[in-house]
Order: sequence, then C-alpha cells, then structure tokens
Amino acid sequence: MHRKTTSRIAALASYVALSCLAAGPDRASAEELLKARLAQNLGPISGLAIVAKSKGIFEKHGLEITVSNFTSGKQCLDTVIGGGADIATTAEAPVTASAMANQPIAFVAGMEYSDLKTVVAAKAGIKTRADLRGKRIAFTAGTGSEVYTVTLLKSAGLTAKDVTLVNLRPQEMLPALAAGSIDAFDTWEPHISNAKKALGEAAGELDTKGTYSETFNIVVMRPYLDANPALVEKFIGALIDVEIWMKAHPDEAIAVVADAAGMKRDELSAIWTEYVYRVRLDDRLIEILRTHAAWRLESGNHPPGATMPDFRNIIAAEPLKKLDPARVTLSWK
Repeated sequence: MHRKTTSRIAALASYVALSCLAAGPDRASAEELLKARLAQNLGPISGLAIVAKSKGIFEKHGLEITVSNFTSGKQCLDTVIGGGADIATTAEAPVTASAMANQPIAFVAGMEYSDLKTVVAAKAGIKTRADLRGKRIAFTAGTGSEVYTVTLLKSAGLTAKDVTLVNLRPQEMLPALAAGSIDAFDTWEPHISNAKKALGEAAGELDTKGTYSETFNIVVMRPYLDANPALVEKFIGALIDVEIWMKAHPDEAIAVVADAAGMKRDELSAIWTEYVYRVRLDDRLIEILRTHAAWRLESGNHPPGATMPDFRNIIAAEPLKKLDPARVTLSWK
C-alpha cells in the first residue's frame, strides 16, 4: 500500500477513536440533553461546577448547562428567585435571608466549605484572640465575614463594643491594612493569601482555625425541583463525578479553576487544600445555617416577624439520597 494512503488511513482511524472517546457510551445526544441555567459565583468556591462545565461532565450526565457568572452567591440566588436562572451556587448568608423571607427555596446539596480567617498588621501586636480588644477590625456586613467576626469575638470573651468594626468589601481590606487605617480584617480566600503575599512581614495570620466555616451550596426553587427532579439529580450526580475526578487529578483541576477564576495557577495551588470539596448534606451544614440565622435574629438583619427557620422545610435531601445515601448524614439534633 502506498505510504500516503497508509498515513491517511491511520489518521482517519485515530480521529475516529478520539471521537468515540469524546462521545463516551453514556454521553447523551444533543436532542436528549436537559437544559438548565446556572447562576454561578465565579471563584474557587464554585470549583466543582466550574470543572463540570469545562470538562464536559454536565453533558456526560445528559445536561446542557448555560452559565451566568456573578461575584457573589447573593446575586446568584437573587437571580434564581427572580426567574433569571434555575440553579444557584451560594453561601449560607443568602440561604438564611431567603428562608426568613419565606421564599420557597430548596437546598439540595452542599459542595464546598472553607474556613474564614484573620489577617493582622504586624505592628498592631495581635498575637492571640484576646489581643483584638481595642483594635480596628474590618469585616463585610451581611456576609459570613460578619458572622465569623461575631463568633471570633465571642470566642475571645469580647463583644463589638470592645473593638472598632469597619465595614469593607474584601478587595478594600488589603489597601486599608497597608495604609494603617485598620489593624486586622476578617474574610475568605484568596484575599487572605493575597494580603500575606503582598505585605510580607508587615502582616500575619491570627490562629482562628475552626472558628467558622463558610459553605458553598446548590439551591433551586422548590417548584422547580418538583417539576424537574431528574434534572436536579443529574446535576448533583455530575458534581459527585467531578469531586472524585478532582481528587485524582489535582494539578489539572487547579489549572481549570484558576484559569476560569482569573487567578495565577501557582497562587491557587498554594491554598488549594483550604477548599474542601465534597457533595453532601450533613449536620455541619445545618449547624452553620443555624448559626447564621441566629446572628440574623440577634442583629436584627431579617424581615419583620422572622423566626428561626425550620431547615427541615428548606433541605431537600431526596436527589442526593437517591444517588448516594452515604452522603446524607443528617441527624436533625
């Protein structure tokens, strides 16, 4: 056989093999794909959803997911409540606000959690939690940052009256600390690592491990879940597959998430283990939701007449329980 003919046949065979691999035996055809709109906070906290979209995992599960990116989980959930999207990635703060406003939301799975942290100016002399007394501390009102700050102060035997609280957006905290207008700030990654890298020996991190974790979750409207149970189940199944894949391919996962979030890969790699990716419904989630709701009641940051939500009416465990019962460990204590 002529060499050019042989090469063309080999190339064709290779193309066919790659095409079959891409399609996969369980990849649905375009006509069969169930369509949904995802409102996503574009950051590492949405890592599972980011990878599912980038690596074609949603399609593998028979889904065509259109993604709209936002800078906060509140925007995501507000978009879903307003009908502009079907599925939201969001933290507990918007969940408790919506629950207290009697919005018919359904919390179908947690997918990530990570600890909030405190960066301190070296010259402020803050070595322990008790040293926060009399200091100027930045936080972000209405978010997990505020709940973390209140919890942190309580753990040190302090109240808001013992410190000066300064409401700032996360991106404003580093410049404020560098300028000396605050002594410390409470927020989440990557702002913590960015500040430590930028300020070097001029800043440090206070040991507050275990004080408060912020969760990131999947929430839909209850009528949407009732009308589309198979779609929601497929969506969660895709996230479970991604969770398993990310653990086996951390370097590739870091590259995908960093590129999507506009971060440098080496900077995300340095804090990758701070993000705990696991699809589950457990007592830790309920504890965090209740803690956040209690803060709303204590601070008055809630609709008139609001009470502690019964989260048994908010959590919708059926889709995840069908996929993997071991991931649902709610005791409702």
